[in-house]
Amino acid sequence: MKPVIVQVVQHLRPGGIETMALDLLQQLKKKAEVYIFSLEGELQTTLADWPRLNIAGQQLRFFNKQPGVELSLITKLKKALIEVNASAVHTHHIGPLLYGGGAAKLLGLTHVHTEHDAWHLNAKANLRLQNLLIRMIKPNLIADCDEVAAKLVYHFPFSNPKVVLNGIDTKRFKPASPGEKFKSRKALKLPGERCLIGCAARLEAVKGHEFLLKALSQSFTDISLVLAGSGSLRNHLEEEAKRLGISDRVFFLGHLDDTLPFYHAIDMFCLPSLNEGLPLSPLEAQACGIPVIVTDVGGCRSIVCPKTCELIKPGNTTALVNAILRLHYSPYRNNPREFVLSTGNLEKTAEAYFNLLTGPQEV
Repeated sequence: MKPVIVQVVQHLRPGGIETMALDLLQQLKKKAEVYIFSLEGELQTTLADWPRLNIAGQQLRFFNKQPGVELSLITKLKKALIEVNASAVHTHHIGPLLYGGGAAKLLGLTHVHTEHDAWHLNAKANLRLQNLLIRMIKPNLIADCDEVAAKLVYHFPFSNPKVVLNGIDTKRFKPASPGEKFKSRKALKLPGERCLIGCAARLEAVKGHEFLLKALSQSFTDISLVLAGSGSLRNHLEEEAKRLGISDRVFFLGHLDDTLPFYHAIDMFCLPSLNEGLPLSPLEAQACGIPVIVTDVGGCRSIVCPKTCELIKPGNTTALVNAILRLHYSPYRNNPREFVLSTGNLEKTAEAYFNLLTGPQEV
């Protein structure tokens, strides 16, 4: 009989944590029955906003949590865990730790909790709550990179987190042939002959898109920028591109349910974030053979190939300009795909989590 694993997330809007949960569901379904419980939202609206979720079929549950503390949700989750005959619970981030972890504790289930970043602990309220939950619930604590693990140990010396690096599906994300590159650019209505820098991220301030626009405006008349993703700053960023006189070289694609054509269309990838945990998009780009530029925040250092990619300080437009120049005028570098195969492979990530969720529970 297959084990029944339930992942608990705050919501199922497109993002790194949510993509990771969905990828784990797909990767583990041969070995286990896997569900995703989303605290927020409801089925039809969420599926309409993120069609890729349809691959999960009946394995999704939604609890329509409203803003604020809702302790009765622990009881609802407990009931739902019993209904699916759950044997283990995997929570992602602080809200799911409270509600999903609380329900798992009441049922005596194996519980693994993953922290995907540590910068949310800069808020004292989050820090106090996380400290209380780790002490009371006692999950098997996982960090998605060494940097996050170090922060957890700094804040919670008793916590002893293990590290499981995030991974991506390297069978799906792979380099494009020249013909596939041409077709991808045509399908996305992008210039066929220009050098394209791509960024796939939520259009929010923390992702640092404004620095990328400023860098593009300082030179690079032969380079265009392609932004994949949606968010509250889209109108602002469009206006900023106009103000800088580069709107004809900036392409806003909006949310892409399938990002593979995006990676196949671009020549280099840039994620100029001000804060991160362990983002998946640089791994996806490198798996497609695309060199990347990332800021040295969170766990980004651990997921970029040192031979092919550029690591820069956050919030530094000059450093970003120089990194773009180096990649643009030194295109003949090693392929970063081999680095991802050895470091960020989803199969290894899924195997590690499967062993943690189905092995003997630590006390």
